[in-house]
Amino acid sequence: MLRYIFEPGFFGSGPVHTALAVGTVVAITSAVVGVFTVMRGQSFAGHSLADIATTGGSGAFLIGVNQFWGYLAFGAGAAAFMEMIGIQRRRGRDVATGVVLGAALGLAALFLYLGTEYSTTTGASFSILFGSIFVLTPSTVPALIVSALLALGTVAALARVLLLSSLSPDIAAARGVPVRAVGAAFLMALAVSVALAAMIIGAVLSTALLIGPAATALRIAKGPVRAAAVAAGIGVAATWLGILLAYDSYYWPPAGRGWPVSFFVVTLIVGGYLVTYLRRPDRGELAREESQDREHACSVA
Repeated sequence: MLRYIFEPGFFGSGPVHTALAVGTVVAITSAVVGVFTVMRGQSFAGHSLADIATTGGSGAFLIGVNQFWGYLAFGAGAAAFMEMIGIQRRRGRDVATGVVLGAALGLAALFLYLGTEYSTTTGASFSILFGSIFVLTPSTVPALIVSALLALGTVAALARVLLLSSLSPDIAAARGVPVRAVGAAFLMALAVSVALAAMIIGAVLSTALLIGPAATALRIAKGPVRAAAVAAGIGVAATWLGILLAYDSYYWPPAGRGWPVSFFVVTLIVGGYLVTYLRRPDRGELAREESQDREHACSVA
């Protein structure tokens, strides 16, 4: 039975081993950060950082640097700038995010144009936009793992105050929580998570791995800890299955023309969310859950 599921050479392939290991780390990081991103109502900020990562990746390619450092540098810079010019209210955050996003996309267009005109490397634009997990260099893996651990450590250290400031910034400020500092630290963790996801499914689609599993988990699990665990499971499963399907697709007719990993991963994540969306809780249940969340937020502070 296994030979009908796993094509020849799957278990012995070095690129597949690297893809599975990195994909697992990135999926777990994206799940944990994504749960708080959804709870804080910063999905648009995550999407914007993903688009801004395109600027970093294309700029890194243009000057001959590993794409990950471009993703990370531009993401962290954009996160810092958004926090500096924005305010804690959601409307102010959206305006600040939109301003930074517009400027970054203009630079991305320039960098991609210059990279296409003055470089003989083929497929670079596709790799930046839609990922290339099978061509990750082993030297990049330690940097990815360390970055993931830093993002996870930041969220874990700030989990309690993040939960409180996510559900009620006013109560958090009244209790002495440095709301703006906490928000800035979380945005940095979010930027790192987006940069990691961009390495495996591309800058344009990295939001899917960040938001999709988290949104799905929050619909079927109560509490941020359980939601993070469920989101991690969903993200890892989608990533592993996406890698398997992408590998097998090289043997599908016409042979030798495999499908991208990012397509399978995103399709699986969206499909999983739609399945849970078919079961919608009634208004009474939603009201009870919201009340419980606020009470929990006050107690953890």
